[in-house]
Amino acid sequence: MKNIKTADIVNIVSEMCIQANHYLSDDMNSRLKNSVNTEKSELGKKILNQLQENLDIADKEQIPICQDTGMAVFFVEIGQEVHIDDGLLTDAINEGVRKGYTEGYLRKSVVSDPIERINTKDNTPAVIHYDYVAGDKLKITLAPKGFGSENMSRVFMLKPADGIEGVKEAILTAVKDAGPNACPPMVVGVGIGGTFEKSALMAKQALTRSFDDRPSTPWVKDLEDEMLERINNLGIGPGGLGGTTTALAVNINTYATHIAGLPVAINICCHVNRHITREI
Repeated sequence: MKNIKTADIVNIVSEMCIQANHYLSDDMNSRLKNSVNTEKSELGKKILNQLQENLDIADKEQIPICQDTGMAVFFVEIGQEVHIDDGLLTDAINEGVRKGYTEGYLRKSVVSDPIERINTKDNTPAVIHYDYVAGDKLKITLAPKGFGSENMSRVFMLKPADGIEGVKEAILTAVKDAGPNACPPMVVGVGIGGTFEKSALMAKQALTRSFDDRPSTPWVKDLEDEMLERINNLGIGPGGLGGTTTALAVNINTYATHIAGLPVAINICCHVNRHITREI
């Protein structure tokens, strides 16, 4: 049994909140930089260079890479041999968010009630998804999710007869409807299978997957490649002003489903696809 103190979790989560809002992951940063070389529109190239300049300024001056510092979404893997000391894990994560967003001078965007709209003033509560796994490690992935792109999310409850062509059309429909509102170039997370809520969760988690971590299932890998090409042929382009770089990646997760269903969820993230992982 491995004991982990809540105080350590608070400090780690606080640091993660600050770091995730100041830097993109290496694979995301590399993909954004390389997109300038493949973009065919001169205006598109200019916008992509401006996005890179923004990242450089954020790094140099230690300011957030986007004014929308997002709602904190966590994916937490808990080893079955882990024991949390001195309190609850959920409370520790929320305290880490409060500490990170307050001490890091990050914008607080969470309201306590969806209708009354009263700001909690510390960006809590976070949205936390737990999964129990083998081992004695605690793995925490944070994805601060801005809502310009989050609002473009879609769930399609397709019929099995719609098949893979129906899946493709659903993805393209979501991206077309999002257009410039998702601050392209975007990353498109897709969840196929499961149930209504499972597909949405898979789509959100797909956004945190490294671009180098490709699916092992051949049809899923081929679908990612095809949809990236088709999305970039839509002409939406960087900033929605036209071009050949509408998306930087399409990441697809799949799961078993019912014989009568084919759920498909699309969760889009803007070019500020922030995520960070720590293991304790």
